[in-house]
Amino acid sequence: MSPAIFAATTIASRLTGVFWRHPKLLLGLLLAPPLLWLGMIYLGSLAALLVQSFYSFDDFSGLVVPEFTLTTYAKLASPANLSIILRTLLMALAVTLASAIIAFPVAYYAARYARGRWKAVFYLGVMLPLWSSYLVKVYAFKLILAKEGIVTWAASATHTDWLLNAALALPFVGGASLSSSYLGTFIVFCYVWLPYMILPMQAAIERVPLGLLEASSDLGANARQTFWTVTLPLALPGVIAGSIFTFSLTLGDYIIPQIIGTSASFIGMAVYQLQGTAGNVPLAAAFAVIPILIMLAYLTLARKAGAFDAL
Repeated sequence: MSPAIFAATTIASRLTGVFWRHPKLLLGLLLAPPLLWLGMIYLGSLAALLVQSFYSFDDFSGLVVPEFTLTTYAKLASPANLSIILRTLLMALAVTLASAIIAFPVAYYAARYARGRWKAVFYLGVMLPLWSSYLVKVYAFKLILAKEGIVTWAASATHTDWLLNAALALPFVGGASLSSSYLGTFIVFCYVWLPYMILPMQAAIERVPLGLLEASSDLGANARQTFWTVTLPLALPGVIAGSIFTFSLTLGDYIIPQIIGTSASFIGMAVYQLQGTAGNVPLAAAFAVIPILIMLAYLTLARKAGAFDAL
């Protein structure tokens, strides 16, 4: 054996011995690079965002004034900005509630009845939409929901266009077509985020012991009573875990409202427009802090409900 190879072998053996005697040292070395990256890129950007939200913007010069002030946050209380926040919050709540209602039967069937090949078909069906481009799906729905799209054609062919017209005539949520209404925005949000609701639900329902269901039946409970008193309470952490994804993703999304729906702004759109077009970085940062605060409160409540156990 040459001296160089012998020296390399000796160093490797010594390092192996050190890591074997100090496993936490090896763990620290493995975790240090990603944690440093996370700290610099993610936490650093959040800190910069928070700092800039306390700056102000000079409308006359178009420059950011780097002086501490609360005037930027005071501007969020204006009627126009409050309507943006309220509109986004209501949309996120509606999408989360609808996704939970749609996803639960699918997740329940997959957890309790799907076996073998059908289980694989279920996972494929849920995951397949995630494999396609986000933008492609949104633009496809713009064509599907358009006035001359397949939804209008199908409604006309089945003589249910009266139902579509009634939905479009609803105040606040209707419009000229589904692609230019809040209802269309709601439909696309539900479609895009639905897999993120189904999978945590399915994992939570699978954890419900069958013995508890049998015990409930032995004690005289019917199927409905068993569902409300046993299945749903035990699966609730999965519902909350899925709602974390759908709620937070809807709060911050700015692409779907730009392509589908009315010209009314959402928080994500406001941040994009203020930071990019208007150059009002402080107000954009203040808007971006709102979803963070909402999600911190929501995550705190979800943690107390045990939702993270289903992730």
